[in-house]
Order: sequence, then structure tokens, then C-alpha cells
Amino acid sequence: MSIRHGLLALLEHGPRYGSQLRTEFESRTGATWPLNVGQVYTTLNRLERDGMVAQSGEDEAGHALYVITDDGRAELKSWFATPVDRSSPPRDELAIKLAMAVGAPGVDIRVVIQSQRHHTVKAMQDYTRLKAQALTAIENGGSQERDDVAWLLVLEQLIFQTEAEARWLDHCEVRLIRLASAAAAAAKRGAAGPPTTPAGPAQLASSTRPTPTSASTSTA
Repeated sequence: MSIRHGLLALLEHGPRYGSQLRTEFESRTGATWPLNVGQVYTTLNRLERDGMVAQSGEDEAGHALYVITDDGRAELKSWFATPVDRSSPPRDELAIKLAMAVGAPGVDIRVVIQSQRHHTVKAMQDYTRLKAQALTAIENGGSQERDDVAWLLVLEQLIFQTEAEARWLDHCEVRLIRLASAAAAAAKRGAAGPPTTPAGPAQLASSTRPTPTSASTSTA
């Protein structure tokens, strides 16, 4: 997540001070990615160093105000215009956990999957409930408030993400069952010994032809 670009986007609306930026950032994202004031001021200092923001006096309460510069606007415009890079996907703890659980001694990976699925489904239900509340707030407000709409978009992304995670967990479980079945079948074939060579037509014919002894006995 780009905190620096989020702060630049908020400063585009006018001068802000640090704790105000923190409050507006969390309001816009529904506190999905909480910030502390230290993070905000550290980021503002770096933006100021890079010439993207500048201090612009104080408000009546003595808070130092920051404004976006032309370089900051150019950076923000480029951020909005550039697709998010997926060539280096972020590390996903769940994917790493399942990868490490494969073959780990004393670990039943299916139990790990089932536990995570329970948590994922509950999270999806919670997000869906929050989405309904956000929609109600927008409808009752009579107009689409900016922060409410932004929070709704974030919630819907979280819902889609958890739905995809639940489907992936189902896929992982089915994959493991199939692999276990294939391994069991291979082990069974190995225990039965090497396969025998099928008999040819001549062998089948000779095996069914009466022997001379049995023939003479039958004619006696």
C-alpha cells in the first residue's frame, strides 16, 4: 500500500496537518489499513525532502500545515495513471503457510485448510454485513458521500478477495485428495508385484486343449 500517494491525494484537497491526514485516510478506507501519527509524519518528512509537499504555516490551533507542490501533483497524476504492478506479487502468508505445511511432520494440511476456511468465511460474512450498512448510510444520506463511497469500494474489494480465497482453499483440498488417492493407488500397484505378461492367442489355445491323458481317459 502506498501511504505516500494516499497522503498526496488527500493534500490535493487543500492544506492538512498530520493527525488530520491520519483521520481522513482511515475514514476513506474504513480503517482497513490503520495508520499511526508517527507513520504520517515520517512520510510527510520524506515527501517534503523529495519536494512533493511543503509546510505552509500553522492553523489556529498551532498545527503545522502541509500543502502539495507541483512535483507532488505530477507524482500523484502518474500514480493514478499507472497500473498496479503484478509482476512481483506481495508475499501471501496463507500461501506460504500451505506450501510449508506440505509434507511437514505432524501437520495435517487438511486441518490447516479447514481452519482457514472457517476464518475466511466468517470474514466474508462480516464484510458483507458492513457493506449492507454502508449502502444504507449512502441511501439514507440522500447523496453519495465521498468517504462512504470510498469505504464501499474497499469493502467490495475485500469481499471479492475473501471469496477468491475460499474458492482457492476448496481447490487446494480437492487437489490434495486427488494426489493422496493417486499415491495410494500407486502404492497398491507396487505391493502387488510386477505385472505378468498377457498370454498370446497360441498360449490361450494350448491351455484350453485337452491333454492326451485326459483324452484317452474320456474315450475309454
